[in-house]
Amino acid sequence: MFNYPDIDPELLKEAQQIEESLNETFRRIDDISEANQYKVLNAFRKNRISEAHLGMSTGYGYNDAGRDDLEKVYADIFHTEDALVRPQITCGTHAIYLALSANLLPGDELIYITGKPYDSLEMAIGIVDSPLSLKEIGVSYKHVEMIDEAEFDYKAIEEAISDKTRIIAIQRSKGYKDRASLSPEHIGEAVKFVKNINSNIIVFVDNCYGEFVYPDEPTDYGVDLCVGSLIKNPGGGLAPIGGYIVGRADLIERCAYKLTSPGLGKEVGATLGVLRSFYQGLSLAPAVTANALKNAHLAAALFEKHGFRAVPASDEQHACIVQAIDFEEPEKLKKFCKAIQAASYIDSFVKPEDSDMPGYADTVIMACGSFVSGSSIELSADGPMRPPYTAYFQGGITYEQGKYALLCALQDIEF
Repeated sequence: MFNYPDIDPELLKEAQQIEESLNETFRRIDDISEANQYKVLNAFRKNRISEAHLGMSTGYGYNDAGRDDLEKVYADIFHTEDALVRPQITCGTHAIYLALSANLLPGDELIYITGKPYDSLEMAIGIVDSPLSLKEIGVSYKHVEMIDEAEFDYKAIEEAISDKTRIIAIQRSKGYKDRASLSPEHIGEAVKFVKNINSNIIVFVDNCYGEFVYPDEPTDYGVDLCVGSLIKNPGGGLAPIGGYIVGRADLIERCAYKLTSPGLGKEVGATLGVLRSFYQGLSLAPAVTANALKNAHLAAALFEKHGFRAVPASDEQHACIVQAIDFEEPEKLKKFCKAIQAASYIDSFVKPEDSDMPGYADTVIMACGSFVSGSSIELSADGPMRPPYTAYFQGGITYEQGKYALLCALQDIEF
């Protein structure tokens, strides 16, 4: 083990013992990464991706084979009829709003069955009044809480579904909640239940932070629409912007019309030189996601040993890359985020402070010294300044950087 000169020798020894205890977990992560790498490679080969696909289009973006075939690659990876993968989709929240607003009409109802979604979606849905929210266009909304933050409340879901229900939405990752993230198979159980009630209901999944964590995806279990951000797992740390939507062809067509214009849809949208990073990032995504997962397990194990609560626990299989750690004290949360920032390649000298963030009720502290602004697959941590003062740690292009950052954070807090 490399002896970092700025880390206490006792902490290094402790970390080595913890890593040894995680050997079996790390082997399982490597096995999943290998299966996903094979899936991605075969999608590239099936669609005959060539150097010509890595170029750029301008203006209208007509006949952009690189863009169009990348969408075929995504559809093959997720085993769906079609895909929309565009730099014009600016972030995960945009991808979610785009997919929902494209497939909900006045009088329709949206039900989240994983409780209230991310704070950042409150204005998009209309929980908080906003121009162009789903509420403003006549879409009603309600949510069903999970049982013990882990299981779908099937009785409540059945009671909530009405003749107006058009979309059932599932948030895979915990967000700022004290619950487990969801595996694709677990999501599949809910899909089957909903479809047995009404097969015409669209089941939508926010897949952010979950791609390539398992060898399968929610779309392998009958999900109709699935979305995510390219500056999270599938971008592999290289995509500078973008989002994806995969699913049924008729629903994807509506998303494309919403993104551009009816009659234009997927035919327009210049790629302006980002395709190389989209393709290359996707080729690295399974391995990068595996490193982020190893960092999450190490974080849980290190901080559990020092009495902090980790969700999920270090010995549980993770369903997304987000690792929550409860610090109970605001100063410890701040120390953690500052240490993560100090161990970053970019802006390591910056000291983050909590501040107001659009869409959030509490001030939020964020650490993200990333090459791509806000990239969650790169090493980052954030948390709202409210009890139990939880840090949401994620990412790490390399395991080694994540390990060092965690050692620095634990040393600042405990040693």
